[in-house]
Amino acid sequence: MTVTIYPGRAAGTAAAPPSKSCAHRMLLCGALAEGESVIEGIAPSQDMLATVDCIRAMGGACRLEGDTACITGTGGHIRPGGTYPCRESGSTLRFCIPPALLSGGSAVFTGTPRLMERGVGIYEELLTQKGISVSAARDAVTFSGRLTPGDYTLRGDVSSQFVTGLLLALPLLPGGSTLRVLPPVESRPYIDITLDIMVAFGVRVEEREPNLFSIPGGQRYASRRAAVEGDWSNAAFLLALGDGVTVTGLRPDSLQGDRVCRDMLHRLESPGAVLDISACPDLGPILFAAAARSCGGVFTGTHRLRIKESDRIAAMAQELSKFGAQIREEEDRVTVLHRPLHPPREVLDGHNDHRIVMSLAVLCASLGGTIRGAEAVSKSWPDFFPALEALGLRMDIQP
Repeated sequence: MTVTIYPGRAAGTAAAPPSKSCAHRMLLCGALAEGESVIEGIAPSQDMLATVDCIRAMGGACRLEGDTACITGTGGHIRPGGTYPCRESGSTLRFCIPPALLSGGSAVFTGTPRLMERGVGIYEELLTQKGISVSAARDAVTFSGRLTPGDYTLRGDVSSQFVTGLLLALPLLPGGSTLRVLPPVESRPYIDITLDIMVAFGVRVEEREPNLFSIPGGQRYASRRAAVEGDWSNAAFLLALGDGVTVTGLRPDSLQGDRVCRDMLHRLESPGAVLDISACPDLGPILFAAAARSCGGVFTGTHRLRIKESDRIAAMAQELSKFGAQIREEEDRVTVLHRPLHPPREVLDGHNDHRIVMSLAVLCASLGGTIRGAEAVSKSWPDFFPALEALGLRMDIQP
């Protein structure tokens, strides 16, 4: 899909889409519970549909009625031998591996080559020490064996999704476990979201000391009715459109680490901003775009942007250069230099990455431009472009 956006001024009120981070966790807690859970506020993005498919692979039932998911849970009794179609969702893949091993046997996880390239090496290293075998291919990885209670240690400078996967599964084992996350612990807010949602579904974890979790065994998730809160991460694209846009549905007291987006966008309006995004790496692309449009900025804690749906640092450097911007790349630091911008002189490439596409769209709202590969937004926000049109931006959309 190719989208041409004409320069204009966005104005009006828009509702934040539901939080993908919260929705994944709530769906899976419902899938691990006994009985029926009802989760309101599920956007039918590709990532959400991947998690729904994987719930069915576990042996649960999940049907979508509009934006509501009705889940008949497994009660923790996972169907062995399942095939889990994760599409391109890293969250789905990493969250589902430990629960899939609760019943023993083999579980096959399929996905795009890019998803497999991003990898689950942390699990491979950790779980093979626990007697679980792993076999990887270009578009699939197979885990064979049974998850057992015990002591687990994970690095904290990799994706918190590995921590969440273990936290979801370990309480269902017959014995207690501990999970230690080694510092530096990046993306800690995502771990807090997991713990908060688990408590809401009746499962408790005790943090004995910072990042050392004691997990009693023999617990059971309780089914419940819940609603997904608004997503600060995707709302950042709306907020970056300027003061004429009001975004509703966001909790100011949310545990989402990306709630810092409003403050960070404001800081980029003045020269000399230095922002640490290690706890909110998904904000990287839109913050780079906002910095290029205003006064530049320095970003630290950026290394994990290399292993997202694309190499987001390289992708944004390439695309922003088409506007006249310049990015200096270092190992864990990105500097967006203050340079005058102009409308892009080439077609922009979305790099098959939803956040790259949406970040470029925000810049095109000011300067104009054409983005190819714009269908990537379906991964997290299928209605992104209609949302921009509703705010008064003109565009042409070609399949």
